[in-house]
Amino acid sequence: MLSTKAWVSRQSLLVFSIGIVALAIDQASKILVLSTFTPRTRVDALGEWLGWYLTFNDSAAFSIGVGATWIFTLISSIAVLTLIWFVPRIRTSGWAVMAGFLLGGVAGNLVDRLTRAPGFPNGQVVDFIQIPFGFPIFNFADCCVTVVMSIVVIRIFRGETIGGANTSARQGTSK
Repeated sequence: MLSTKAWVSRQSLLVFSIGIVALAIDQASKILVLSTFTPRTRVDALGEWLGWYLTFNDSAAFSIGVGATWIFTLISSIAVLTLIWFVPRIRTSGWAVMAGFLLGGVAGNLVDRLTRAPGFPNGQVVDFIQIPFGFPIFNFADCCVTVVMSIVVIRIFRGETIGGANTSARQGTSK
């Protein structure tokens, strides 16, 4: 049986490894899109269902807070630091994987806000994935954050404790 310290180290390694990979995929996809596509010109990938549409976002999801980029930079910075603080408290691989993708997603958009035009800390986030139904244009980092937070909500409603096992797991059912 692994000691608590070894288990925490294994979970931490998983979180940070996945976080780095997610961050790398996000930034690489943005670099590729920036070098390939013209802003505000749609390129169909799967007909009407999926397209590439390069745009720059200085707000949050659904254009909330237009022009308040520095506030989102601050919130994202706090979120990254909070996730890093929380990593040693993660007890299951499932939560570690989710924390890794969440960390990578939040960090991906934070990197944009810190490094892209018009400059620190007001950089615009590169968005380029467009789907139908008037859905906002998004990027890989947004996918990571949205999917993970959706799963977190479901797991919490099922009675699980964030970072650990739920009551059924303590009764012998593994998650």
